[in-house]
Amino acid sequence: MMFNWLSLITGLFYIVLGVVVIYYKFFFTTLEPAVAYAMGGLLILYGIFRIYRAVSKIKDAGNEE
Repeated sequence: MMFNWLSLITGLFYIVLGVVVIYYKFFFTTLEPAVAYAMGGLLILYGIFRIYRAVSKIKDAGNEE
């Protein structure tokens, strides 16, 4: 159960990281705008995916009880 909540927090972290990459255009090195937007968008999408999976698993765990 704790892993599901940790996965939820990790998803939020990925979304914030994606926004920061888009805004500052920096990820360990200076990025071109097109690369920053693509990478930031992928990080945001992955964060949403992680949150969706965590919420699904939390709901399934609630139904099993």
